[in-house]
Amino acid sequence: MAIRPGESVGSAIARSVQTARHVERLGYKRFWLAEHHSISGLACSATAVLIAHVANATRSIRVGSGGVMLPNHAPLVVAEQFGTLESLFPGRIDLGLGRAPGSDVATMRALRRDLETTGDDFPELLRELRSYLGPPVPGQRVFAFPGQNTNVPITLLGSSDFSAQLAGLMGLPFAFASHFAPQYLLQALDLYRETFTPSAVHQRPYAMAGVPVIVAATDAAAQRLLTTSQQRFLALIRNQPVELKPPVDSMDGLWNPMEKQAVEARLARAIVGSPETVAGKLKEFLRSTGVQEIFAVTDTYEPADRLRSYELLAQVADSIALSDAPTPSFDSSSTSSGAESSGSMHSAESARQLIRRVCMSEC
Repeated sequence: MAIRPGESVGSAIARSVQTARHVERLGYKRFWLAEHHSISGLACSATAVLIAHVANATRSIRVGSGGVMLPNHAPLVVAEQFGTLESLFPGRIDLGLGRAPGSDVATMRALRRDLETTGDDFPELLRELRSYLGPPVPGQRVFAFPGQNTNVPITLLGSSDFSAQLAGLMGLPFAFASHFAPQYLLQALDLYRETFTPSAVHQRPYAMAGVPVIVAATDAAAQRLLTTSQQRFLALIRNQPVELKPPVDSMDGLWNPMEKQAVEARLARAIVGSPETVAGKLKEFLRSTGVQEIFAVTDTYEPADRLRSYELLAQVADSIALSDAPTPSFDSSSTSSGAESSGSMHSAESARQLIRRVCMSEC
């Protein structure tokens, strides 16, 4: 959860719960929370605790991690945490996993990580974790209770080729972080599909993408709201606190040309504008990527603007689903088969199932 200047952590978490309840009423299917450590302006270090809090405050929406940085944790502990969550909220928990540390060297040391680790052991950590969430096997000496036989759904998250290829080889769903690394999106999706091997989890590739999305009454209003995200990325590259700041009429004078270029590169895949503009951009994104799910990442200063954006996005989704049958659309079922190529998608079964995804919306 992003914190506004002077805001308490409790208030930021309460806003996130409000958002989760709001999008649940609108029919969204997932609400995912990230893991970040030692970053001023973010309140999402205890991911499993936050998932429990949000799941307890909602009724049907799936709540998950976007994601747990597995190298930061012992796989047994992650299995026990998410096995407990699945036991408390059956059928509503997702486990998104990443391999990046999500922190600097000093924080890595504080997390008790092996500082020699490069992330190359991620596949082995993943295999160990899956052994604790699945059925026990002969000779197994360590068990996760709760965890064993819970089969919590796992999705691999990434912003480069590594997790894309690993997800493909293991036949797992893959979610790409195009909300901050858009330049590698198509390359990673192609590699995922090229290397995909059918598994008990999925017979075909199942791809997702995080995308910055802001919908407002007009293009100008949406672009103004976007300046909050632009200021956050600017603070990030300056190594400053990444608190939510009020929107401004213009970013001119707040950044230099190099900073502007860097921020705009991070937001190159942003879908921002009026409902009509967003509908067109969304269709093009679906056509060019063929992803099964879009995770809307909506950073606005005022909570009301965020809630309204998700409401308008839901209406856009319905309008796309109803516009004409051949239009590519999202498959709402996490167990359905995925796209066979980047230009082909399965049609949603109904208008209400087109877009109902929220991932890492406030962290």
